[in-house]
Amino acid sequence: MKLIHAEMDNQHLIDWLLKGDISIQYQVHRDLLGDDCKDLQARILEEGWGKKFLSKRKLNGHWGVSFYQPKWISTHYILLDLRNLNPNPEHTLVKATIKMVLDDGKAEDGGIPLGPSTMKHSDICVNGMFLNYASYFRIDEKKLHSVVDSILNEVMPDGGYNCMSVRSGARHSSLHSTISVLEGLYEFQKTGSSYRVKEIQKARSDAQEFILIHKLFMSDKTGEVIKKEFLNMPYPCRWKYNVLRAMDYFQYANIPWDGRMDAAIKLILVKQNKDGRWNMNAAHPGEVHFVMEEAGKPSRWNTLRALRVLKYYSNSPSATNTKDLFTSGSPGNSSIVVRPSL
Repeated sequence: MKLIHAEMDNQHLIDWLLKGDISIQYQVHRDLLGDDCKDLQARILEEGWGKKFLSKRKLNGHWGVSFYQPKWISTHYILLDLRNLNPNPEHTLVKATIKMVLDDGKAEDGGIPLGPSTMKHSDICVNGMFLNYASYFRIDEKKLHSVVDSILNEVMPDGGYNCMSVRSGARHSSLHSTISVLEGLYEFQKTGSSYRVKEIQKARSDAQEFILIHKLFMSDKTGEVIKKEFLNMPYPCRWKYNVLRAMDYFQYANIPWDGRMDAAIKLILVKQNKDGRWNMNAAHPGEVHFVMEEAGKPSRWNTLRALRVLKYYSNSPSATNTKDLFTSGSPGNSSIVVRPSL
């Protein structure tokens, strides 16, 4: 496989990224330049995309019609969008909405109901996403314990999760559900909570192994691509899995290099443009409040996420035997852009 050499140098890429939304600027400084600029973070919900999202909040505290309707302008998905902007987590209005959702009541299994059909068994994907943003915005962890319980009660024999296990009796885990759960459990653990800590750690380890045993996008039985959509790079990801989302989780959660990530890294690099940037793929169909980035054009979201994945694993001590993957010459006579100096 021949990987693409970038003609745009690292500084040019950084300069281009820093012309983006304030949330992109903050994450570039934090993740690529090693400078956690709190002054930038404090502005994320006061201007740009963050301000636009907040302007769509209704007087009743919701976005859209209700917690989950309609996609993608509902309360749930806007809270997830806001979390992924990485703003200051102590935001009064955002926290008030999350607390309101919790006060509206939980399903019998302790999770977050979407409506009457989920009052007994809640949706594992939504619970994972909810736990992600509720933990990020520092909601009282005790109010999240039942959500954690509902997630841990849904683990499947292969170590992953599947929202269809309750609906239709699915017996094999879903990468979609599993990545949402992993993001939520890790964010919950980042709060420093000691609640069921060993069980959560085991659940995370097993779920990560489920993804790795599939080399992030391949059948563990045939080696074929599970779904072509896993290879695409749309953003926001919503509830859907893709390779870049998974690798971004792995770097964020400080998961050591694993040789089974090799194909995923190659895939990300193959999608890199000659100028070093990555394009935005077509969005998941649905209503939106506004479009952050247009499909088919260079994407700051995808470029930022790809670069921080490559930076993390190029610098990982555990990747000693795979350094050639991140420098010119291999594999497959490759030449790539990201260097430890980024």
